[in-house]
Amino acid sequence: MAISGRVSDGNWVVSAVTHQIAGGFDCAITLSYTAPEGVFTHEFSHSSIFPSEREAVLGGLLEGMVWVQLKISKTLSV
Repeated sequence: MAISGRVSDGNWVVSAVTHQIAGGFDCAITLSYTAPEGVFTHEFSHSSIFPSEREAVLGGLLEGMVWVQLKISKTLSV
């Protein structure tokens, strides 16, 4: 069973989906941010393995929100 979550506000969206792997759960993260230059979309997996799906989806949403914050503040350029 996979747990998914989504957080959005105005011009950004972060979603996370868990997957069971050996040793626990990982999380696939997708984020999208609409800027004046266009839409920025990024997909990645969380670097940690979590003991539960709940922790994995919450960790994924948090990581995605940090990416959005860094992108909006122009601290991160990808």
